[in-house]
Amino acid sequence: MAENKTTQEPRALILQLGQMITDRIGHKVTVDDPEYWGLSGIVTDEMAEVALKMKVRRPMTLQQLVKATGRDAVSLEKLLYEMSVIGLLEYNWENPKHEKQYILPMFVPGSAEFTNMNKQQLEEHPELARFFENMSRLPLEKVTPMVPPGGAGIGMHVIPVEQAIETENQSVDVEHISHWLKKYDGKYAASPCSCRMSREVLGEGCADDPEDWCIGVGDMADYLVETHKGHYVTYDEVIEILKRAEDNGFVHQITNIDGEDKIFAICNCNVNVCYALRTSQLFNTPNMSRSAYVAKVKTENCVACGRCVEYCPAGAVKLGQKLCTKEGPVSYPKHELPDAVKWGPEKWDENYRDNNRINCYDTGTAPCKTACPAHIAVQGYLKMAAQGRYRDALALIKKENPFPAVCGHVCNRRCEDACTRGTIDQAVAIDEVKKFIAVQDLNAETRYIPPVVTPSNRGGFSQKIAIIGGGPAGLSCAYYLAEKGYQPTVFEKNEQPGGMLVYGIPSYKLEKKVVAAEVDVLREMGVTIHCGVEVGKDVTLEELRRAGYQAFYIAIGCQGGRMAGVPGEDAEGVMTAVDFLRAVGGNEAYKVEGRAVVIGGGNVAIDVARSSMRCGAKEVSMYCLEPREKMPASREEIAEAEDENVSIQCGWGPKEILTENGKVAGVVFKKCISLFDESGRFSPSYDEAVTVTVPCEQLFLSIGQTIQWGDLLAGSKVQLGRGNGAVADNVTYQTAEPDVFVGGDVYTGPKFAIDAIAAGKEGAISIHRHVQPNSSLVIGRNRRQFIELDKEDIVLEAYDNSSRQVPGMDESIDYKHSFRDAHQIFTEEQVKTETARCLGCGASVVDENKCIGCGVCTTKCEFDAIHLYREHPECSKMMKAEDKMKGILPYMLKREMKIRFGKKDK
Repeated sequence: MAENKTTQEPRALILQLGQMITDRIGHKVTVDDPEYWGLSGIVTDEMAEVALKMKVRRPMTLQQLVKATGRDAVSLEKLLYEMSVIGLLEYNWENPKHEKQYILPMFVPGSAEFTNMNKQQLEEHPELARFFENMSRLPLEKVTPMVPPGGAGIGMHVIPVEQAIETENQSVDVEHISHWLKKYDGKYAASPCSCRMSREVLGEGCADDPEDWCIGVGDMADYLVETHKGHYVTYDEVIEILKRAEDNGFVHQITNIDGEDKIFAICNCNVNVCYALRTSQLFNTPNMSRSAYVAKVKTENCVACGRCVEYCPAGAVKLGQKLCTKEGPVSYPKHELPDAVKWGPEKWDENYRDNNRINCYDTGTAPCKTACPAHIAVQGYLKMAAQGRYRDALALIKKENPFPAVCGHVCNRRCEDACTRGTIDQAVAIDEVKKFIAVQDLNAETRYIPPVVTPSNRGGFSQKIAIIGGGPAGLSCAYYLAEKGYQPTVFEKNEQPGGMLVYGIPSYKLEKKVVAAEVDVLREMGVTIHCGVEVGKDVTLEELRRAGYQAFYIAIGCQGGRMAGVPGEDAEGVMTAVDFLRAVGGNEAYKVEGRAVVIGGGNVAIDVARSSMRCGAKEVSMYCLEPREKMPASREEIAEAEDENVSIQCGWGPKEILTENGKVAGVVFKKCISLFDESGRFSPSYDEAVTVTVPCEQLFLSIGQTIQWGDLLAGSKVQLGRGNGAVADNVTYQTAEPDVFVGGDVYTGPKFAIDAIAAGKEGAISIHRHVQPNSSLVIGRNRRQFIELDKEDIVLEAYDNSSRQVPGMDESIDYKHSFRDAHQIFTEEQVKTETARCLGCGASVVDENKCIGCGVCTTKCEFDAIHLYREHPECSKMMKAEDKMKGILPYMLKREMKIRFGKKDK
């Protein structure tokens, strides 16, 4: 682990001091060890000489040190202060005379941490970061499996969220944060988190602002303030910090080296950087730091929303299923513990930060959540709607989708395609329920504005971020950045934000006012939207950089239409679908005269055909390559088009466009006999001898879309790949230009709004990590991978047998010819009926062997489904570090007997 080699002449006093402090039993410290090079850069020989007159964790007053060192009191006191400032010493007044006394602490918790709390010192001596990282690991590599529950006076101890145990009548004082705050009433200081600071220097930061997450209590508060490592805070400020930590999903921990009568700090830890949590997670020994509590799920209450899974620092909660299989209930695996087996590096988990973010068991979970590109908690909001908790349902949806009203109108409903109920009769009308819930977003009085949850104790973030493109991906990115505490700026070249939501989807499907209402939410969150600004033309990326923008999210979509490449396509009256829909979106009085032909078989082609009818076409026909059963358009869209007298002809491709006097007069189609070649690649083949000629006055090509980059990427390192799309990392969406990220159609090619929305959230996560100093874009990142349960292997004993509800139509609107949306939303009674049809497939499952009892999960659950239970009271036994062998030896012997003779606890 030691990486800092030295070529300097060894300093004997530093070697001696490192050997004295180290916890590595039987290890001979050399100049290549962190015990040496971690001290040598900041500790002078004079300091080392004084420290060597002390004993680790044995307090000495100034007068005692004067006697031990033979130095005069004035100069010695000054030196002791300097030693305290750099972090080598600490001090307190814990004696009958209340005299100041100095302590040479252990490395961890102790001097390795204190040296990392001073930002300037850390910048001048970056080796201190690796020093701390090493000393929080090396002494523990061999001992962790032998440490009994409670930690035996080693390191830190998880203390649960107070509200998670407030009704637990068996709890003891040391298990409550309130106990420790009361004990040190009025003596608190907030200081930077040394783990966050260290990981930043190592390039593995978690993007949290490190300031003020650690709360020093009692004399430690005075030490932190006097040595410029922290500042005093009030009780109310401490409570605010603790609450903010819980909102962010951080774990409370207390120091655990002084027995049950003393702590010196309460920390709020992010598992992606915390060395104390690493102790149990890397070595796979959760008993080392866990609390006395374990989380358990009331399966009957759980709706597989996944919030507990997302926040569990230990990866102890994963999504599973409620439904029985044909073999009976699913049996979920338990984490192996070192209690009765040999335990070495082969049992460790070096990638715990990533592995703890696995979302579900291999046997799968609710198909609706799995199939949704944004992985919305469908089962959760259906349950809330059933309970009449409509605002809560809206808030839950917006955890993953900031535009539920938009998606309620235009989503392609992959959740419904996957719905388990569909194997019985018809899928739950999930999208219609969402549409009902989202009506609240259309009124300023009832819309949901999410609270800002910032991993900072100093307010929001000041970094300037530019979103280029105001479509669903760009707006989604802006939304989630604003929720994190940023104030991003959106640059949109059109006159209205919304992208294809406004300029590509007809109003009879999605009213412009619906988009406008949900965009207004972003403005209320602090997002600035500049319309009529084309980046690359009106302003360049470089100019924005000079204006202070530190990151860019490019989400300009596919705004151009693709031509067919056949003779005559340059004739007047030939138009791409994208251009036509944009024209109609800006002017619903747009005229289509005579007969119209639409080439294409997707939903966009359907939109063009139906819009043509509304714009006055005499008749409209669609021609596509695919056979009817393989048309990419949804069955519902096809049915609505045919209901509006659109003729659909399948199995034809364009051969030639006929013209008269420069205007389109008709199309010659040839018979398509196959779509793919032998390798499965799209490569249509035709029977050129079989043709049909279709006369028309208007021809619309809906055969693909293109990206119109303009000069946006001029001078940029961003690379373009297939389809002229941006090349980027498939997890972070970062391009070859480090400050440029991409998302939506400009990266994936044409997809649906919900895909773009999901991409926008991922873009926000990456940008947050990018603009915060030295943070990793990937470590501990939730990859959002879910597995669908096997719908063919379930047994349903009973379920609500109501039929699927159908929304009404507004009869005052001529739905075949009007651009107004005639579809009504569900009535409240229909919502109750429809939500009762949900089978409740999924549920969270807790692996009690991995749970560390922090209670974070309980703060995220809105269904009263997960609670803490005090099943491990032995974990609250706090010991002094000096007594650790009294705890380790008996446990070690007991464990050895189990390993040798297979003895198991009943």
